[in-house]
Formats: sequence, C-alpha cells, structure tokens
Amino acid sequence: MQNIVITGSTSGIGKELVKLFCENSDNKIFAGYRNESKVEILGSNVTNFFIDMTNKESIIKAAEFIKSKIDKVDILINVAGCVVAGPVELTNTDRLRYQFDVNTFSHIEFTQNLLDIIDDTKIINISSMASFGNFPFVSPYCASKRALDILFNALEIETHKKIKVVSIKPGVISTPLWQKSVDGNIEYLNQCQEYEKELNCVKQNALKNIDTGLSVEKTAKIIFKIANKKNPKSSYTIGKDAFMAKILSYLPQDFVNKLIKFGMKIKFSY
Repeated sequence: MQNIVITGSTSGIGKELVKLFCENSDNKIFAGYRNESKVEILGSNVTNFFIDMTNKESIIKAAEFIKSKIDKVDILINVAGCVVAGPVELTNTDRLRYQFDVNTFSHIEFTQNLLDIIDDTKIINISSMASFGNFPFVSPYCASKRALDILFNALEIETHKKIKVVSIKPGVISTPLWQKSVDGNIEYLNQCQEYEKELNCVKQNALKNIDTGLSVEKTAKIIFKIANKKNPKSSYTIGKDAFMAKILSYLPQDFVNKLIKFGMKIKFSY
C-alpha cells in the first residue's frame, strides 16, 4: 500500500493522476482542492482535503489533517500552480509575490509541514519547460518554476531524511490552466497599452494551447509511470517543445537573448 498526496487535484494533471492512482485499491490518496464545487468522488480510497495555496493557515491545517490520518507519505506530488503574465517593467511586485506564493513558497511550506511523516519518500514537482529559460512576458512564471526546482533540489541534498525529488518539466499541455491564465491576467494586460501587440499574441497563444497542447491524459500517464519507478531521475522533460527549451538553455545567454529579440522584431514589425 502507498500513501499518496496530490495538490491541484480537481483539474488537469492533478485530476488525471488521482484517477490513475485510484485504480489500485491498495493506494490511499489524499487529493487537495480549493474549489469544493469541483470535487468528484473518484473512489473509496480517495480522501479530499481543502488547501488554499495562497493561505499559510490553510496550508498548515491541510498538513495537520494528513498527519492525523497517516504516519508516512510515500509519494507527494505538488501540482497546483498559476500563471502571472506581463512585461517586467509594468508588473507590480504584489503580482510577483502572488506568483511565487502559489507556484513556489506554498509547496515548500506544505512539504515542510509534512516532514514529520516524510522519509523514504518521492517528492514530484510539476515544474515546466519555462524553468529552462526566460519566455517573454511570462517571466514571473518562468522564475517561479526555476526557483521551485532549485529549492527542492537543495532540500534533497541538505536533509537528513531519505527523499528523492523529481522535477517534471512538461511542454505545452491542453489543460484548463491556459483559460485560467487568460482570465486571471486579462484586466492587467488590458492596461499595458504600449505592449498591446505583444500581449495580444501571448493571449492568443494561451487560448490556442487549450486545443493544441499535449493531451493531459498522456502527460499524466507518463508522470504516473515515473512516480512508480524505483529509482527515478531528478528531472524529466515531456514533449518536443520542452526538449527544445532544454537545448536552448545550454546556449550562451547573449545568443539566446539576441535570437528571441530578433524573432520578436520580425513578428511585431519593430
């Protein structure tokens, strides 16, 4: 029997992972949600728990609830996340803090509060190909995912416990995250008039990704397989676009910057 904790379980990758782990009745799954209306009864071996990744008290209470039910976490999968978009020069630092609170700090805090029952545990973080570099106008998202990778890698190195941290870096996936990202940023983006062309392109790409990205079911199956490996690697890329982002990350930053700026100049007729 395995005790599995998954955040962001009511949509996208998280929801599919809960379904996959639920198929084995010996697994005991704790599925984190924020919106109760989206909770589905997937099996008798699934226990749903409330967690708001922007609320410290909620994170602590969620960890305490899990510790009251089990004495060991075998697999922790940190899925929950969001996207903050916009040009750096016009991005309020409160929005930057929000990005890091949801994508980075919340997962660290949740994990810290579960450490009493974490040992000989796999911690799987759903990072992103964005962690390989700086994608224009979504740099807060890129930075938050890179920070997630660095902090959890340090946790594995430093801790006296036996922990295996795995970073999953998918490319574009057809998940509700894209529509949520547009809805969550639209008011702010409409105020950035001097970047209207660029941000409209960002918006259109996000909406296109809803239909053209890698299927969430296929992605979840790959992650499920990785989670069940005895000795998984520290990092996995999923998708051709993620592989290309990884290759670009090996090139000199000056060259990459010039390449991106040249592409933007052509696309937006600077």
